Amino acid sequence: MSFTRVIWIVLDSVGIGAMPDAAEYGDSGSDTLGHIACRTNLRLPNFCRLGLANIRPLHGLPPVEHPRACYGRCALASPGKDTTTGHWEMAGIHLAKPFPLFPNGFPRPLMEQFENRIGRSTLGNIPASGTEIIKNLGEEHIRTGSPIVYTSADSVFQVAAHEEVIPLWELYKICETARDLLRGPYEVGRVIARPFEGEPGAFRRTANRKDYAVAAPQGMLLDQLAGNKVPVASVGKIFDIFLGRSIGEHIKTKSNQEGMEQTLEMMRTEAGGLIFVNLVDFDMLYGHRNDPAGYARALEDVDAWLPQFDAALKPGDLAIFTADHGCDPTTPSTDHTREYVPLLAYGPETAKAIDLGTRSTLSDIGQTVAANFGCRIAAGVSFLEPLSTATF
Repeated sequence: MSFTRVIWIVLDSVGIGAMPDAAEYGDSGSDTLGHIACRTNLRLPNFCRLGLANIRPLHGLPPVEHPRACYGRCALASPGKDTTTGHWEMAGIHLAKPFPLFPNGFPRPLMEQFENRIGRSTLGNIPASGTEIIKNLGEEHIRTGSPIVYTSADSVFQVAAHEEVIPLWELYKICETARDLLRGPYEVGRVIARPFEGEPGAFRRTANRKDYAVAAPQGMLLDQLAGNKVPVASVGKIFDIFLGRSIGEHIKTKSNQEGMEQTLEMMRTEAGGLIFVNLVDFDMLYGHRNDPAGYARALEDVDAWLPQFDAALKPGDLAIFTADHGCDPTTPSTDHTREYVPLLAYGPETAKAIDLGTRSTLSDIGQTVAANFGCRIAAGVSFLEPLSTATF
């Protein structure tokens, strides 16, 4: 083993430019980081010191002569551009076909089954922005008690309900029912509980969201690590994405700020193995809401936190920063975008930066982690050896 501990942080949706097949997904020209840098006065001095702007030119963000991190970018090999696809690919799972989409809503027979099972009628059943649909249907939901069902350009079945109309325990049970029904051609990547609160005209989503993912196939990275008795801890929605499988200590978080705080806490308590982190605000609060200024502030907040993170790294640690897809907030669409994602890998003992180039799959990261702990996953090419030669 080259590294005692790996801290792997997914900056959810922080893409770094359209992939060659982006037009097939309606995402031609998408560039999450590039467009945010052009539209805002984005300043990321600590990420730039790591080598973020050495991956490719970014407006106002200078490359450095001697980056602290090995740097590159990863393509998404699987079809799709959603959270489950990206995270599964990191763990060595390549999809043969994308999770199903429902641009016209879910079929009526399926919805009738769902309504019969939950004992309530539903509202919506259309593709929509979560904040917009609760603004438009929230008052009717309060009057009728009918949960709001909606989807998006991603493979999701989302259920929104006011916490004082449908209590959380019941909303979660409703989502469990949906997860049980959505099989075969209807097996979406995630069912998501979307609770909200407030009065008409001032509804706001709460932090009690809960995701119900499809179970990943056996043999993925976390299974392999568990088989080698390598501890896996998680922060954020990683636990939900993988249904908690092969994960020991875990902390679910409600914001990037909490995620950063809990990552430092996890680094204090977990002596070895993998600490797997997802910081979701970029995607959830800013990408999907077409808010480049808010997205820029969130990036700068993580950048300002990096010195604390670096101070918590110990000899023998490897830090990896990447993303799972893009979500360009400057495009007319509010959906994820088909983009390359950045790759930064370093530790306190990194002596020289190496250009890791363009990796053909996110599985290269998972294969590197697997190789470090003496195992293998089904896909990906490890870059552990160049990382090892970059250390003292």
